[in-house]
Amino acid sequence: MPKPLTLHPDRLFPAEPRTRDIARALYASVKDLPIVSPHGHTDPRWFAYDEPFANPAELLIVPDHYVFRMLFSQGVKLEELGVPTVDGSPTASDPRAIWHIFAANYHLFRGTPSRMWLDWVFAEAFGIDVRLEAETADHYYDIIDAALKTPAFRPRALFDRYNIEVIATTEGPLDPLDHHRAIRASDWNGKVVTAYRPDPVLDPDDPKFIANVQRFCAIAGEDAASFAGYLRAHEKRRADFRAAGATSTDHGHPSAFTANLPRAEIEALYVKVTSGPVSAADAELFRGHMLTEMARMSIADGMVMQLHPGVHRNHNAAVLARFGKDKGADIPTAGEFVKALKPLLDLYGTDPRLTLILFTLDEDVYSRELAPLAGHYPALKLGPPWWFHDSPEGMRRFRERATETGGFYNTVGFNDDTRAFLSIPARHDVARRMDCGWLAQLVVEHRMEEDEAFEVARALAYDLVKQAYKL
Repeated sequence: MPKPLTLHPDRLFPAEPRTRDIARALYASVKDLPIVSPHGHTDPRWFAYDEPFANPAELLIVPDHYVFRMLFSQGVKLEELGVPTVDGSPTASDPRAIWHIFAANYHLFRGTPSRMWLDWVFAEAFGIDVRLEAETADHYYDIIDAALKTPAFRPRALFDRYNIEVIATTEGPLDPLDHHRAIRASDWNGKVVTAYRPDPVLDPDDPKFIANVQRFCAIAGEDAASFAGYLRAHEKRRADFRAAGATSTDHGHPSAFTANLPRAEIEALYVKVTSGPVSAADAELFRGHMLTEMARMSIADGMVMQLHPGVHRNHNAAVLARFGKDKGADIPTAGEFVKALKPLLDLYGTDPRLTLILFTLDEDVYSRELAPLAGHYPALKLGPPWWFHDSPEGMRRFRERATETGGFYNTVGFNDDTRAFLSIPARHDVARRMDCGWLAQLVVEHRMEEDEAFEVARALAYDLVKQAYKL
């Protein structure tokens, strides 16, 4: 007999009755606010051409590293899950067989945020009322597959169904932005914008860095041999991205290190990093100086900066070689911000024209470094718990450690940072529930008045993100 799938209306709320009642009331005031998704990795092609999703496996398993990294950790081969290989060698292609592997191993996700998001998708999006397991795999597959063939599950219809006001995708500096042009030329009124992620032409450790820089400057019509031409190429590409709706840049550097080199030194360093093999120290110095250059350009053109440091990306060399980047093998590393950001902050930290949003995967720096920095420098804001900490307990720890020194208004609400489209409303729902529970706790402890809690709940769910990202 299948076990029932139910989403408890009080999930994630505090257990104490008085606190829970306040959390319920706060949540009721924000649960239906529009979703603003200012940073993520959904495919703009979905919205440009509004084609149906292929099948349940292609929608929920193959592109989602949160899903397949857990399965991989328990011995399921990525080939069995249909994850594409770098050389095009074949992997599993039967979506129902992939789904059966997922269903048989669904118990592995117990206690994880992925389980909470997926159960929301199954119950809320597809109306399924029994739990996913081996015995119900075909039942799930048939329901989801049939739904994906209907107009109601096309990308634009789902965008409207979940009350998404605006969503930002993320594109690299070599992207032609054709999909964004197609969106803007269509008769659809959904707001999808891009964000400028220049990492492939800022990071000399990228194996394709030199070729990327050559192509990047050619796209912009600039001379790749000169640092001045390289900077002008960034300015032109940033303008292209702004024309496609971008209000932000995004930087996924290994660390938060910044530098401010004299012109002669950075010109010499540019020649070195674009000429051949480069040392780790020179690569870090170039990235650090370029973060400062990006801040200068943001002051000039008004784009908000996001910095996502502190990840050892593609840690599993064998997976990287066979399947490429972003296949679930990224591991958090320790972070440092106080010394690392000082060169940039000495120049621009008090400039009201700059907004630099900081993210971290090192929770130890929340109270020691990030909250004090954001609680002082006008240019700094704190991004929400990200990636491995986009979870109920991660959100709670962030509020506990960052609020006392940084306050609520030096944070920027929530962003989902996802490739999995249907997880967007699920993730925002978790964030709204957790914030309302935290605010309710402050009210019952007489640390905040109830009317203030309602104002803050709305700010965290909607107002702060629009203000910070200029949306």
